[in-house]
Amino acid sequence: MLHRVEGIVIRCMDYGENNKIVTLLTKTGGKAGVLIRGAKKVKSRHSSLAQPFTYGEFQFFRSTGLGTLNHGEIIASHHGLRMQLDLSAYASYAAELTDRALQEEEASSFLFEQLLACYTALQEGKDPAIVLHLYEMRILDLAGYAPQLEQCLHCGNVMGPFKLSPGSGGVLCSRCEGRDPYGIPLGEGVHKLLRLFKGMDMRRLGAITVKETTKAELKRCMRALMDAQLGLHLKSRNFLDQLDKLV
Repeated sequence: MLHRVEGIVIRCMDYGENNKIVTLLTKTGGKAGVLIRGAKKVKSRHSSLAQPFTYGEFQFFRSTGLGTLNHGEIIASHHGLRMQLDLSAYASYAAELTDRALQEEEASSFLFEQLLACYTALQEGKDPAIVLHLYEMRILDLAGYAPQLEQCLHCGNVMGPFKLSPGSGGVLCSRCEGRDPYGIPLGEGVHKLLRLFKGMDMRRLGAITVKETTKAELKRCMRALMDAQLGLHLKSRNFLDQLDKLV
C-alpha cells in the first residue's frame, strides 16, 4: 500500500552499505519506520531526507512493518540544528524523548505540531533550555502525567510556599510537605514558570528571559518530574549533561 505523510525524522540508523532506516513522527499516523535506499551515497537524491530533524513529505510503500521510500520532498531541513553542537544536542534530546515516550501506533497530530514548534524555536535562537523544559511539560501532559501545580495535593491549600513532590506529581503546602521528605522547595519564579508551561502550546512561546539561578532550579524540578513520572534513561540527556559541564 502506498502511504503519503508529513513527517519529522526522529531517529536514523545505517542499514547495509548504502541504506538508512529512519523513524518518522508523522502528522496523522504516529511513528513509522521507513527504509531509504542509497541514502548514504553522496549523490543520492534522498540522502537529505534521511538527516535528523528533517521535516518533509514522505511517500512510501508498506504492507506491514518497515516501509520503503518511493519519493519525498523537504519542507524544512532544520539544517541549523545539525550545524551547532549545542543545538544538535537539544534537538536530539527532543527527538529521543518523543521516540521513547510515544507508542508505536499512537497517533498524535498535536505532538507532531509541538515537536515541529520546538525545532522552529531552537532554530530561531530562543533559549534552548527553556524550549526543552516546555517541551518536556508537553510530553508529561500528553502521557497523562501533568503535575498538579495550582493547589496542595493533599489538602487543597492554594497558598504557598510550596514544595514540589515529583513522585506524587504535584505540590505540597508547608503544612503537608512532611509527606514527602524528598520534596523540592519551589521559589515563586519557578512555580510561576511551571504553571505557565503546564498550559502553554509550544507554538505560542515568545521571547523569554530567565535568570540563570531560576533556570537551574527549573531544570532540577523538570528533571525530577521526568525521572519520577516517566523513568526514561536517555543517552541524549547524558550528553547534554556533559555539554553543560564544559560551559
